[in-house]
Amino acid sequence: MRSSLGMSLALFGSAFLLGCSDQERGMKGGEAVIDGSSKTVWMGDAPLPKSAPAAIPASAKPRAAAEARHETEPAAAGRRDEVATGEEYEKLVENWFQKVDRDAQSTFSIDVDTASYANIRRFLDQNQLPPPDAVRIEEMINYFPYADAPPGPGPDPFAVHVETTACPWNPRHRMARIGIAARPIDQNRRPPSNLVFLVDVSGSMQEPNKLPLVQWSLSRLVEQLGENDRVALVVYAGASGLVLPPTSCMHKARILSAIHELESGGSTNGGAGLQLAYDVAAQNFLKNGTNRVILATDGDFNVGISDQDQLVRLIEAKAKSGVFLSVLGYGMGNIKDATLEKLADKGNGHYAYIDSPREAYKVLVEEMGSTLITVAKDVKIQMTFNPAMVQAFRLIGYENRLLAHRDFNDDTKDAGEIGAGAHVTALYEIVPSRRSSDALAGGDRSIKRVESAGAEADPPSFTIKLRYKPPKEDVSKLIERTVTDGGEGFATASDDMRLATAVAAFGMLLRHSPYHGDLTLSHVSALARPTLSNDPGGYRAEFFGLVNKAERLGLDRAFMRQ
Repeated sequence: MRSSLGMSLALFGSAFLLGCSDQERGMKGGEAVIDGSSKTVWMGDAPLPKSAPAAIPASAKPRAAAEARHETEPAAAGRRDEVATGEEYEKLVENWFQKVDRDAQSTFSIDVDTASYANIRRFLDQNQLPPPDAVRIEEMINYFPYADAPPGPGPDPFAVHVETTACPWNPRHRMARIGIAARPIDQNRRPPSNLVFLVDVSGSMQEPNKLPLVQWSLSRLVEQLGENDRVALVVYAGASGLVLPPTSCMHKARILSAIHELESGGSTNGGAGLQLAYDVAAQNFLKNGTNRVILATDGDFNVGISDQDQLVRLIEAKAKSGVFLSVLGYGMGNIKDATLEKLADKGNGHYAYIDSPREAYKVLVEEMGSTLITVAKDVKIQMTFNPAMVQAFRLIGYENRLLAHRDFNDDTKDAGEIGAGAHVTALYEIVPSRRSSDALAGGDRSIKRVESAGAEADPPSFTIKLRYKPPKEDVSKLIERTVTDGGEGFATASDDMRLATAVAAFGMLLRHSPYHGDLTLSHVSALARPTLSNDPGGYRAEFFGLVNKAERLGLDRAFMRQ
């Protein structure tokens, strides 16, 4: 990593581990049923992480005093998986293969969240396999940077790339990758920001991997801001309060001091804190700037508005004001993942899980543009498959982002946002029709790319449509492309395709997916290995290490027992 990050990490230290509770150090394995309900109790070995930053600054130590689903999908009972310590994850029903003669369309909202990958890493770093419902494959895939080119001159804020190859875990199937690359923004041309940091300082935030890490994270963001930006600081516990009124970043020392002086204690009235933070942001609204609330919490709302549905309705109402929401989840043992994901989704923002100073640096420094600046909102994708070329298809991931087909053209229906410089990737596993399959298997090159000039066009494999709204507009714009599968084998796949399929395959194994085919962790490593030569941030090498760790923890053996 960069030397500046290394120096910062050296300040944040051993107390990160020493202050972990007994609950975080380890739990006995097993499964049980809570109160006869369908919730799953997940218990596993969770020793201390083997590596952590070096020394925590005294100023950062806590002070003790102080929507509609797809019509053809089987109904998922909105249940949640709950780990023994109180962590909650929304129950996911994995997307199945859909026959094109019954329904040729697939409609969903994009998802730029990355929380699931960081959370999975946290489990594996503790020598523990994650609960399957903590694994959201699209968030794993979208954690990584890709080489897809951003858009050139033109009105659209992102470029759409499509790649088709053989499926690496089932050569008789095809794989389609849709890559969306948003236009980046230069730091010197970034619009002014009106930011409200909303920090949970309740008693549940006392551990070093919670409030002290929040303080470290927000301080790094403040260091990147300029004189045209302003920051306010709101806290909540049993009650909420304005700790720092909107302050120009010309006075960074004042802002940093307010952050460092935070202390934890009391219950958690998140609803009151959200209300106050949005009020402060609205009172200082910048018409031509970035207006955003950044919520840092473990999501354990237990007084005031504590019901998830009520919190979501509050956020939906506030999102209409033009103030967007970013959610940063912290801690282990009681993280309310299901709640935090929904708040970010309905708040026109994204959800990241901060398990370490390095992850904080990635989200708030390296990816500051995509975290703060929205270039398109309510982004929807609709695929229409040609029955003459495709027999069935399966969208990998995005289970809780599916939309009714009719919602694609309905501008009143909410969907995901994309930030400056962000990448979004979606994968489809496709079962070719007999005509298409015979042509591919027999080496018939009559299936050509749509772009091939001068040749008689063959039937397209699918059409992709995207709708989006500029951040300050309420009428969507349409992008449409027709794609014909060129029949390439996986040997010709780009590094982006190799990495995305490797990450998806790993996610399927972690979820105990019935669609994993003959996949093993060795296959996942083989898919990822060629991409390691282009890894400036070290994230691909880290992924490779996590796959090896899952193998040592017996993930392959777990499949053999099924």
